[in-house]
Amino acid sequence: MMGALTITSELLPRGPAAAFVLTDEQVQAVGEGAKRFPVRAIINGHELRLSVARMGGEYLLGLSKANRQAAVVTAGDTVELQLELDAAPREVSTPPALARALAANLSARQAFDGLAYTHRKEFARWIEEAKREETRERRVAKTIEMLHAGQTRS
Repeated sequence: MMGALTITSELLPRGPAAAFVLTDEQVQAVGEGAKRFPVRAIINGHELRLSVARMGGEYLLGLSKANRQAAVVTAGDTVELQLELDAAPREVSTPPALARALAANLSARQAFDGLAYTHRKEFARWIEEAKREETRERRVAKTIEMLHAGQTRS
């Protein structure tokens, strides 16, 4: 693994989110050149586990609304950004209802475990954001159905 990188960069609007644009040299300094790779980012003293992804010919470190709020940044801000390759395994906190359903269904469990971190995270987020228990249960059932069909949420 290469060393950490510290840069000053402007957070630019990108669709519904915002992103830091990284140069090829900055990406190489972090230690990767893949189209997508995980990083630990420190912005305003707040640590985030994110991914750098190549989109539209640029390497982008995207920040969702929740991550922008946590790091106290908005599009247009110029901040110091620390990056390093994140080699730690990424675990998803599985909602209890989904954990029960996966425990009762081995093939769905295997399919879920075989998904990339981002896909597992999206299923968990979708279930957790439901306000009513009935909605959560419907989403758990739909998740199991989608896993059997080899589908993801994104």
